[in-house]
Amino acid sequence: MTSEKFKRKLTAILSADVKGYSRLMGADEEATLRTLQEYKAVMASSIQHHRGRIVNTAGDSVLADFASVVDAVQCGVEIQQVMKAKNGLLPENRRMQFRIGINLGDVIEEGDTIYGDGVNIAARLEGLAEPGGICLSESAYQQIENKLPLRYDYLGEHEVKNIVKPVRVYCARIEAEGVTQRPLEAASKQKMAFPLPEVPSIAVLPFVNMNEDPKQEFLCDGIAEAIISSLTRVPRLVVIARNSTFTYKGKRVKIKQVSEELGVRYVLEGSLQRSGDRVRITAQLIDALTGDHLWAERYDRDLKDIFALQDEITVRVLTATAGKLTREEQILSAGKYFKGKQGLDCFLKIMEGEKYREGMNIEDNRVARRIGEEAVAMCPDDPMAYLFLGSVHHLDSMLSYGGSAQDSIEKGIEFTQKALAMDDSIGLAHAMLGALYLQKREYDKAIAEGERAIALDPGGAAAYATYAHILHYAGREKEAILMYQKAFRLNPFAPSHWHLNFGHSLKRTGRLEEAVSAYKKAGQLGPNNIFVHINLAETYIMMGREEEARVEAAEVLRMNPKFSLDSFAKTLAFKDQSQIDKTVNALRKAGLK
Repeated sequence: MTSEKFKRKLTAILSADVKGYSRLMGADEEATLRTLQEYKAVMASSIQHHRGRIVNTAGDSVLADFASVVDAVQCGVEIQQVMKAKNGLLPENRRMQFRIGINLGDVIEEGDTIYGDGVNIAARLEGLAEPGGICLSESAYQQIENKLPLRYDYLGEHEVKNIVKPVRVYCARIEAEGVTQRPLEAASKQKMAFPLPEVPSIAVLPFVNMNEDPKQEFLCDGIAEAIISSLTRVPRLVVIARNSTFTYKGKRVKIKQVSEELGVRYVLEGSLQRSGDRVRITAQLIDALTGDHLWAERYDRDLKDIFALQDEITVRVLTATAGKLTREEQILSAGKYFKGKQGLDCFLKIMEGEKYREGMNIEDNRVARRIGEEAVAMCPDDPMAYLFLGSVHHLDSMLSYGGSAQDSIEKGIEFTQKALAMDDSIGLAHAMLGALYLQKREYDKAIAEGERAIALDPGGAAAYATYAHILHYAGREKEAILMYQKAFRLNPFAPSHWHLNFGHSLKRTGRLEEAVSAYKKAGQLGPNNIFVHINLAETYIMMGREEEARVEAAEVLRMNPKFSLDSFAKTLAFKDQSQIDKTVNALRKAGLK
């Protein structure tokens, strides 16, 4: 063998095999071979995704090479993560655990095959690894020591077969920070912030963006939100709202913590990576009470198929938690409205607009309106674009007074009705229409739309909160409080204005101390919310605490020196005029004019 005849190269080698393969074959050959084929397919996909090349797959082994050690180690970690989740679905005596060794070494390349000490060392490292673990040579370790969010244990020097010098060996700690898969500690029912519902309950965490491009955040957030939206349509399921689960975005939290803080049994987490017109999504469903992975999958699809994939994930979640689905429950949403490349562009446009609308101020909402108009022009047959634009005009009406507010209300109704004309089954559209009718003081219509929203979206926190808001101004305060309580159960980390509105209903039923607590909570979540101070001023007057009321009134004037009681009174949608009079009189007594 001469250097002229054979090609040499420096490469990262990944070698893997199954611990206890002979025992598994002896117990059940057919089942073992089926599992091996499935697991090897997963490994092949991961190797390809991480820019590697499969060299050999004889028996229970896999040999691959990579141009980068970083790619090789990331691939090894991903393989072990997925295998651990898949093994969680098998009886303990049927689990197939791989050992992985990774080396950076010089090899001889002949056709599609590689030879030499570099390969042999990788194979020996594999034999030193624990089942489900990864061992690296010092040459590989030096290339990644500070490049990956992993920790490593030095295992010392090892004499290995047919290698002259001892090999310095390191073990990669797969559970270290930055790696999705980790040992799970079971949640405790006794420590849950809310009683665990009798029906299945789930929290969908925001999907992790695996790209460096921050623009992909819209896609990640949108997929998680679409899954949540679809799940809320199932009456047999308690689904935590986006506002609450997205408080964990960007944080490394334990599944146990999520379960106990939100009071749910199941947690879905995942990640998304986009490469051109291809997308890879990983997702896993966890039973927090046991710490077990109910299922874990990785999907590689064309970007245009992403919403069909979202529906597929949703169905997997439903069947795993709620059992067999009815025909109605199988009709999911995102893929219904957003089809192909054009649909994806429209979806991302709406997600971008939502970020601005959530700013809850005139400047951001002006940008949201422009984006909504672009979405409607881009996808004129998509009801969700019209619904978004209707919601922007609704917020416009809340942020302005006088004639402009009335114009915004009428435009909001127009666009929301267009959405419903395309699809009358959209619960959020009925809720939005109800809120708009309330501003027109058309209470019967508003209540009817609120009821329709809940019927179509029985797990939707926003539907309950909107209906509660309508009931409050219609004078049905006790019912409103019940609806708010349901909304808060579905959205424990609710936004500022929910607590503000809840305080209104508590105040009108004489529960003044509780109202003050709700307003203060709203203030903590929204420090610049002028309505918090307006309503605290009124409530303190009702409690006979005039000095505190005047402090709040002064804060109102600091935030808006041109505050006008007459203008403010026009925003109060009470059916009973006496309620408006009581509010105005109390605020006047607090020092506002």
